[in-house]
Amino acid sequence: MKRFFSLPNEIFSLGLSPGALALYSYLLYCEDRKTYQCYPSYASIGKSVCMSVNTVRKYVAELEGRGLIITEPTSVITRDGRKHNGTLRYTILPIRNAVDRYNQRRLRQLEETVERMRIRKKLEGNEEHPA
Repeated sequence: MKRFFSLPNEIFSLGLSPGALALYSYLLYCEDRKTYQCYPSYASIGKSVCMSVNTVRKYVAELEGRGLIITEPTSVITRDGRKHNGTLRYTILPIRNAVDRYNQRRLRQLEETVERMRIRKKLEGNEEHPA
């Protein structure tokens, strides 16, 4: 049986950059379907999606900011007992939360735009009828 993964349709409604979309796809490819977690390094992600480590870091931040993933540092104990930093643990969050968050942000932006237009119209009306 071939290995495959699904990409939620809603991901295309979030206005992600192409790089963030590629990185999100790769994380879904890597994730454990039971825990929703994976542990790829920035270097291995970059190699797989043709990005530098700094670019991977930028897109990880974008995905975290959109509420699609959370990251947590891990540590590794070497054979001689020393503790070192490990890779990040990526947890893929439910897409519904990210969609709701995105829609709420867009609604706030729309409400602010409407309020600015209302104020502008009111001010223009006052200019036509000076006191």
